[in-house]
Amino acid sequence: MKLTVPENIETLIPYPPGKPLEELEREYGITGSIKLASNENALGPSPKATAAIAKALAGLHRYPDGSCYYLANRLAEKLGVKPEELVFGNGSNEIIELLVSTFLTPGEEVISSHPSFLVYQKMVQAQGGVNRVVALKNLCHDLDAIVAAITAKTRLIFLDNPNNPTGTVFARAAFEAFLAKVPESVIVVLDEAYVDFVDPAIRLDARDYLNHRTPVVALRTFSKAYGLAGLRVGYGLMRAEIAGYLHRLRQPFNVNSLAQVGALACLDDDEHYQKTMTMTTDGMAWLHAEIAKLGCRPLSSHANFFLVDVGVSGKVLYEKMLAKGVIVRPMAAYGFPDYIRITIGMPAENQRLVKALADSLQEIRG
Repeated sequence: MKLTVPENIETLIPYPPGKPLEELEREYGITGSIKLASNENALGPSPKATAAIAKALAGLHRYPDGSCYYLANRLAEKLGVKPEELVFGNGSNEIIELLVSTFLTPGEEVISSHPSFLVYQKMVQAQGGVNRVVALKNLCHDLDAIVAAITAKTRLIFLDNPNNPTGTVFARAAFEAFLAKVPESVIVVLDEAYVDFVDPAIRLDARDYLNHRTPVVALRTFSKAYGLAGLRVGYGLMRAEIAGYLHRLRQPFNVNSLAQVGALACLDDDEHYQKTMTMTTDGMAWLHAEIAKLGCRPLSSHANFFLVDVGVSGKVLYEKMLAKGVIVRPMAAYGFPDYIRITIGMPAENQRLVKALADSLQEIRG
């Protein structure tokens, strides 16, 4: 068999999936391991969501509602926007793909930062576009350098705010100054997957910019604060005109019925949401203090994760901690070989992490 594959696809590197937890335990001969590597909600899903999903199981022989009618109307009410300004997807990843597929033609350009969410560049390459990548400055998006990188071929700019993996955010004034310099032909995409964890006093609200001269699209998800990562449901918030174009490409049943039911129930579970926020805030403070005692440097973060400068090989440390049943994320692939990324866990998980980190560092330091 001889296939002809476009070069942009031939050279595309697949997103590296992690092994199932059970398989890692089998390989390392361990049990009861904890995963603090993927920025998931350690509290679990909303009890209201799981109850609603259980009731919906009998209807799995029916196709999902292709318009997400009830979810769209309830979320629009909660956000104070119009239902037609929302586009739902199989995770916010699908909204990224729809934006790139809709507004980018081969040879045109998209600007993103490094390091940031890997999917931006992958979607652009798959579409035959050109990635213009701007390095972070002091672990933050370099908005001035991004403006300088804009050309006549620029169609989209992706800004994850908070940034993944650094957890940094930019201020409202800086964003508004940036937006004033971006041509109205360029769509600015604010990926707000972790926006719920940002202090409301400094939180940028994308809704304030939906009618700006330069079009702004916000990406949000039910995976993090709401604990529905396994259901894959996210959404984009944008002008109705932009949403209309995305709906032309969107698959008719792209959000499954259980995801819609679970997300809808989450919106009315304020107790679970507040517990998640408290768990994250308290866990972040405790972990920072304890990890600093070990001679490491935890970095400030506005998300449910943070980077740690461990002063040794992050890969070696990851392997040592994995053998103790604690899974973190080594950061060499992001350009930080001496760093790991830690997701906030439940109190008992955080305590176990600190113990495993202390023991592993002692082993490495000799």
